[in-house]
Amino acid sequence: MTRARAAVLDLTCVLLFTLAGRSSHAEALSPAGVWQTAWPFLAGLAAGWLLARLVRGHWPLGLRDAVLVWAVTVGGGMALRAMSGQGTDPAFVLVAATVLAALLLGWRAAGALVSALRVRRGGTRAPAEQRGGSGLSS
Repeated sequence: MTRARAAVLDLTCVLLFTLAGRSSHAEALSPAGVWQTAWPFLAGLAAGWLLARLVRGHWPLGLRDAVLVWAVTVGGGMALRAMSGQGTDPAFVLVAATVLAALLLGWRAAGALVSALRVRRGGTRAPAEQRGGSGLSS
């Protein structure tokens, strides 16, 4: 998994979360409306990626790294929502944390499973530098 591909997948996860949330509340899916909801979480996502790079020494491609990215995405997103006057109702925090965990950790877990199955079947595995610690044991 490349850094660019992982970043696009994470960005897509946040946008899917945003679109699903706005849609389920019958809110406009206009670019301005989507941006209003998404920007705090996108900023949190960027901060999570940078923090993972600083703390772990590599980009957050693996499942373990995703926990840090998820926590900063949710925590930072909620803090920015509160500072900008957007809602942080406890039910919303719980839903956001759950959905973003499923999305941000989910694609990495699926990738780790596929990688483990390939290794088990005798397939090749990318060097650790390319995997960025991907897999359950990273």
